[in-house]
Amino acid sequence: MLRATKQSVEKIEFEVPGKRPRGRPRQRWADRLHKDLKIVGLHPDQAHERSKWRLQSRRADPATTWDKR
Repeated sequence: MLRATKQSVEKIEFEVPGKRPRGRPRQRWADRLHKDLKIVGLHPDQAHERSKWRLQSRRADPATTWDKR
């Protein structure tokens, strides 16, 4: 069993300057891309087959989720 010594620090107090933004975190480009690929039924690994990838990705409608604000 590991026990603390007299020199070990029990607690560290740290204050971060500023405030956190309100609301949910903003979506990253990669998050949006993965969500769009999931809607179309594509996996990023399928990008190696360019002809299949182009056929599937052209079917995707970029306005489907962006218009729902």
